[in-house]
Amino acid sequence: MKLELKDILKKIEPFIERLKQYKVILFVVGLSLTFGYLILQISSYAQQEPTDDAVAEKLTTVQRPKIDESAINKIEQLKDQNIEVQSLFDQARDNPFSE
Repeated sequence: MKLELKDILKKIEPFIERLKQYKVILFVVGLSLTFGYLILQISSYAQQEPTDDAVAEKLTTVQRPKIDESAINKIEQLKDQNIEVQSLFDQARDNPFSE
């Protein structure tokens, strides 16, 4: 049995003609499948959380800010000395989102 390209094309031609009738539907189905796949991939990437090792590695590289003890004492002294400032501190503690 010898297969030639002409013979194969003649056998496939009725199938191709039938597919041409449904080309719009096939295009929409293909596009929908592509978008569905992309949405699933994006949602899976959005839900991934870093491993504990990755978090620990990043935490070791972060430099924590250091506050000078004398600056803290000075702010506390100024707060205690000024009545208006003290009322502002108390008011800010009670409602931190007010302006």
